[in-house]
Amino acid sequence: MGSLKFLMVATATIISFVHAASFSNPLKEENGSDPFIVYTGGYYYLMTTTWTDVQITRATTLGGLKTGETKVVWSDSTASRCCNVWAPEVHYLDGKWYIYYTAGQSEDTTQQKMHVLEGGATPWDSYSYASQLIDEWSIDGTVLRFDSGNYMVYSCQRTGLQSLCIAPLTSPTTIGAASTLSQPTLSWETQGEISVNEGPAAMYHGGKTYLAFSASYCWSPSYQLGLLTWDGSGDPTDSNSWTKTGPVFSSANGNYGTGHNGFFLSPDGTEIWNVYHATSDSQGNCAGNRYTAAEPVTWNADGSPDFGTAEALGTTMEGPSGE
Repeated sequence: MGSLKFLMVATATIISFVHAASFSNPLKEENGSDPFIVYTGGYYYLMTTTWTDVQITRATTLGGLKTGETKVVWSDSTASRCCNVWAPEVHYLDGKWYIYYTAGQSEDTTQQKMHVLEGGATPWDSYSYASQLIDEWSIDGTVLRFDSGNYMVYSCQRTGLQSLCIAPLTSPTTIGAASTLSQPTLSWETQGEISVNEGPAAMYHGGKTYLAFSASYCWSPSYQLGLLTWDGSGDPTDSNSWTKTGPVFSSANGNYGTGHNGFFLSPDGTEIWNVYHATSDSQGNCAGNRYTAAEPVTWNADGSPDFGTAEALGTTMEGPSGE
């Protein structure tokens, strides 16, 4: 028994000195906009807007994504979806990985629509084109999960405003009727030339569902994150069931236009991390020079998320728990 006690103490002592690998932002310097990260099977998988195709990068540590293995998983010459490829995300549904992305015609972003690729058992597998998900102008789709089923939340045009819409996923490649979830009506959502709600991203904590989104014009330094909260009561497709707060994450420390984020779990599942894009251009920028950065989400005493402040590039941080 004495030897067992020693083993337990020794093991605990060793564990206390084990820390996650350190890293610094940016994770991706060019074409780092609209980032999405998922951790599964021992790898982080990163996707961003690359404009011409769908790419995925993987690495075993968060910092390793800077030099991780990258491959093109999809490109398309079909005129209606050849170009302006934006905001890919990879989600696991019904035993397979699916990539949801935006694409449209060459030099005409008024025809942007959501599309779906069907993959295999891991995000690194091959993909085939599955369907155009939505017939109307639609960008930045993400999957929202409830016990009652899965939903697609995306940016849409409603009453002349770039809004957020929600629709049930009747299958991983088809959706039902959409309803309007949020519109840009508050002062922090209407900065710049265009009032905007876009780039939704979901996380779940403490029995509540949180939907972050990007507000205001992306060419403005006021492009920033807002938050919708659903406490589990009411119909999640009804905008009245959600509480809007914001901004919750804004320009700071030389990072401007901090937006279009995603959430991912640490390897041990104990932390939620926020991955986002920003630019060093103090006037704001919506082009390929936006970079990818990531920081942990913490929690306030009332259970609400604290996104913290965007740290200056090059700041050394401890990586996600479990690395």
